[in-house]
Amino acid sequence: MQDELIARAKAWLAEDPDAETRDELAKLIDAGDVTELAARFSGTLQFGTAGLRGELGAGPMRMNRSVVIRAAAGLAAYLKSKGQTDGLVVIGYDARHKSADFARDTAAVMTGAGLRAAVLPRPLPTPVLAYAIRHLGAAAGVEVTASHNPPRDNGYKVYLGDGSQIVPPADAEIAAQIDAVVSLHDVPRPAEGWETLDESVLDAYLARTDAVLSEGSPRTARTVYTAMHGVGKDVLLAAFARAGFPAPVLVAEQAEPDPDFPTVAFPNPEEPGAMDLAFARARATDPDLIIANDPDADRCAVAVRDGADWRMLRGDEVGALLAEHLMRRGARGTFAESIVSSSLLGRIAERAGLPYEETLTGFKWIARVEGLRYGYEEALGYCVDPDGVRDKDGITAALLVTELASELKEQGRTLLDLLDDIAVTYGLHATDQLSVRVEDLSVIANAMRRLREQPPTRLAGLAITKSEDLTRGTDKLPPTDGLRYTLDSARVIVRPSGTEPKLKCYLEVVVPVDTHDGLPAAHAKAAELLAAIKRDLSAAAGI
Repeated sequence: MQDELIARAKAWLAEDPDAETRDELAKLIDAGDVTELAARFSGTLQFGTAGLRGELGAGPMRMNRSVVIRAAAGLAAYLKSKGQTDGLVVIGYDARHKSADFARDTAAVMTGAGLRAAVLPRPLPTPVLAYAIRHLGAAAGVEVTASHNPPRDNGYKVYLGDGSQIVPPADAEIAAQIDAVVSLHDVPRPAEGWETLDESVLDAYLARTDAVLSEGSPRTARTVYTAMHGVGKDVLLAAFARAGFPAPVLVAEQAEPDPDFPTVAFPNPEEPGAMDLAFARARATDPDLIIANDPDADRCAVAVRDGADWRMLRGDEVGALLAEHLMRRGARGTFAESIVSSSLLGRIAERAGLPYEETLTGFKWIARVEGLRYGYEEALGYCVDPDGVRDKDGITAALLVTELASELKEQGRTLLDLLDDIAVTYGLHATDQLSVRVEDLSVIANAMRRLREQPPTRLAGLAITKSEDLTRGTDKLPPTDGLRYTLDSARVIVRPSGTEPKLKCYLEVVVPVDTHDGLPAAHAKAAELLAAIKRDLSAAAGI
């Protein structure tokens, strides 16, 4: 077994085009580090609906140039099998370690396969790539990014020509083509022949951002902005300047791209501590709101003054605010969200007489809803211009929420005031999340198995009126690995994360409230119920 492992590692080493990972792997082989080699050669990174994502390093279980070249070759073969013999593939990338290398390798593979390749001019937000696919009439797009994952990670996200991320069966068909790549020596990779796009594609995206705002709307709200060491700053500043908003005050320590993300443990606005520098900047400058993007700027976080200090709005709160704003502006079309997001969106759509759809988790599903006008997901993702970008877009979402804050400011009101109005109109929909990050993935599998074998009958003293194993699918949803519990005025969904080693539990309680005077008591009751559901669910899952 050990000899076989060493032989596999040496065969991989012989093909590796990257001096850095060759050196890394050679040292492991020379040291006879069987444990580490086994971890890297225990299988291959699986290509799925999230594409690829994993830790950088040598070997088939890591993200590296060899893995990316195979993925690109598989995608090229898939496109050609669908008749795209000379189709265009647009490639974008963020500022993480190796992202530019992975983008260049992808362009070379596509060119070698007889396809046309075009690379964005520099590290840019993921929504610019999603926009460019449809703008340029491409057959497919690739974004090299690990979004808000830790610094050691990178990823490879694939879109087809409709501008949406891949879904089954395309993922399995591409994966099969990747598996069919026998040797990297069989993959032609010319040194040139692809196009590096100029600024015109970014200019076209920025011109499109104007479409999300109402003509003549107030543009007075002042913001503090953090790019979270990612690629959002220049594009967001340009979009805000075009729109006529005051220039955002930058969180200087996080303004420029830095693949090491030195000021945060995890470069995700939802993670504890990630917004601390933005809060400090807001305390010093007293803006109307804080805007944060994640490193590839497809997500948008919003924070507001709440009493004496600042707090992050939950994704579900921003989702409801944007929906209410669009509804009041007379938006037509379908409002959509994933099953893990608040049921409040359905009530807003119903009141406005608009179609409403619920999908599986991820914008790969939300973006495919027929007639989509607005889609959101609780993990800070908002699609406010689906005709331009069929994915979440942290730049246009930032524009729209700042327009809303400006309109409220003109009335002497705030985003929190509108949230209170929404609660009185529809009932207080309070959401929370129990999220457990693990080193050992078996912890997640064991928790899911335990919940299936011994499902809870009550949570927080509330009877579970309906228990669904989503692996079987429903009349409206295809199968997915998850559990959904319906309680009296509450809902719980449990699922493994698709992009991180996490078990995620999404909680919602709905507390009726008749007047603004009743809001404090309703918030207290909701907090009490959510805490009790967390406690009981943790016990039931053994986590």
